[in-house]
Amino acid sequence: MSPHSWVALVTIAALIVYFWMGIRVAGARRVSGIDAPAMTGDPVLERHIRVQANTLEWLPIFLPALWLFAIYWNDLIAAGLGVVWIIGRLLYAFGYVADPGKRELGFIIQFLAAAVLLLGAGGRIIWTLVTVGA
Repeated sequence: MSPHSWVALVTIAALIVYFWMGIRVAGARRVSGIDAPAMTGDPVLERHIRVQANTLEWLPIFLPALWLFAIYWNDLIAAGLGVVWIIGRLLYAFGYVADPGKRELGFIIQFLAAAVLLLGAGGRIIWTLVTVGA
């Protein structure tokens, strides 16, 4: 059995990116002077919060799809798609904070990477069940 080391590293990298987004929220809170639990009052703070929240919303789609793709297809391809997803999330984050209208490219990149992982894993699992059985 493969240890899936590359996918494990990409998983850690994705979680570090999420952690970094949390640090950016804290920094935006400090700059704006808006303490928790308040979530509104400064547009830049609100954008940082939305970036972190949107990333959290995508992690339950991305992480299982990443691992299932690695298990049922290929570790290196899964890891490569995972890196693409991370790049998309970073582009989304920087674009959204600068101007919400600039988030689309990053969103599309991460969406496509997640879709390939999810549909690829699901398709391969179904194929395996149909051709090999349980």
